Amino acid sequence: MYKTLVRPAVTYTCETWVLKENIKTKLRVFERKVLRRIYGPTKEKDGPWRIKSNEELNRLTGNKNIINCIKAQRLAWFGHVHRMPGNSMVKKV
Repeated sequence: MYKTLVRPAVTYTCETWVLKENIKTKLRVFERKVLRRIYGPTKEKDGPWRIKSNEELNRLTGNKNIINCIKAQRLAWFGHVHRMPGNSMVKKV
């Protein structure tokens, strides 16, 4: 659900973003909040419930965070522009 609905909506046109550290931090915090909400709490063996740690969330998502996704999309866009003909307006810009 996260990878098909939430992440594409958040990263729409991310190829053109300037990724500053404060934006990266806000995106990571948002991603963790959403994932904690989707996966829910974990019940311990002795009974109490607890919130999942960042390491558990990384393991569940396969260590593919939103920043890596954005960097991959930017690289794919670069390749797309690089293959365009030299007279293309997008390549000129």
